[in-house]
Amino acid sequence: MTTTLAVGVMSGTSLDGVSTALVRLTDEPLDARLVAFHQDAYTVAERGQIIDAIARGGSRDLALLHVALGERFAGAVLQLVAEARVALRDIGFVASHGQTIWHEPGRATLQLGDPAVIAERVGVRVVSDFRARDVAAGGQGAPLVPLADVLLFGHPERGRLLLNVGGMANVTWAPRRGLTVGAVAFDTGPGVGVIDAVTRRVDPAARFDVGGERARRGKPARKVLEGLLADPYFAAPPPKSTGRERFGLDYADRLVDGVRQAGGSENDAVATAVALTVETIARGIERWTPPGPDDELAISGGGARNPVLVAQLTARLQPRPVVAFDRLFFDGEAKEALVFAFLGFLTILGKAGNLPAATGARGPRVLGHVTPA
Repeated sequence: MTTTLAVGVMSGTSLDGVSTALVRLTDEPLDARLVAFHQDAYTVAERGQIIDAIARGGSRDLALLHVALGERFAGAVLQLVAEARVALRDIGFVASHGQTIWHEPGRATLQLGDPAVIAERVGVRVVSDFRARDVAAGGQGAPLVPLADVLLFGHPERGRLLLNVGGMANVTWAPRRGLTVGAVAFDTGPGVGVIDAVTRRVDPAARFDVGGERARRGKPARKVLEGLLADPYFAAPPPKSTGRERFGLDYADRLVDGVRQAGGSENDAVATAVALTVETIARGIERWTPPGPDDELAISGGGARNPVLVAQLTARLQPRPVVAFDRLFFDGEAKEALVFAFLGFLTILGKAGNLPAATGARGPRVLGHVTPA
């Protein structure tokens, strides 16, 4: 058995900040254990720079952001390693997902955060650019978490749903731990990305709806919600993935404007965004995953910290039990950073990191590029 320490770095579509996970990996049996975790929120200026680059960045803007994010990710890795009191010489590699700037399923995907900068600053090899090979093989390039969901987090005896509500929401139905045959996974649509954008539109000083208070005080605008639910993405069958190119700032602006035109309040707009996330998750599960009301759903991501969202989803999915990922494994906020450390490990081992049933790729592929130390 080979044991490797690695750091996974994640910056998701929610643009909350940089998550880093120190992970102990083994090849026989194939496993990943969380050792330490750290989150570092983006400043308002940093988030603004990323949003501007996504919306209207030119070549120079993207090139400079690529380097700036590489520096940011390298600093986050060094901070985590120092806090964990681990020597850099003991780190086998860094796996960096990068910050998604554009994701056009099946055609192109672009993540920034220069791996050469990370390798230079940290002094260890870096695995990056995980999505491009899947796209080249005819896949959507996402979601990539499902293979880890099945291999690491599936129930040992029966089916389990694993839902991550980040900027976008994705769900995996794992038939049983380690069994990839029959697994189903896809992006259901918006997670907290639209909720956060709507919240910031009505309150520019807010990063997100803390404790779900605005949603709790509001009421969904039903006609607006019905119009949003008519988006053809939600009715499309898997494999499918999405991102801010479809459910981004313009989409959030249309939601807010629609609620206002219907006579709704600012809190009603946030409540409508929450209802949209809940309903699209529930419909996706009901339509595209095997029936199994006794199969629990483990929820992670920023949405798992929104009590209004969780309560509404629990009620909507009854009698299926909804449990926090934290209760079953570890802090769910660390999940995606750990997963990319695991996917990086598969790359180092020369093993496939995609689940073709989830992405639509022509077959299993070894993912990513390796930048030497």
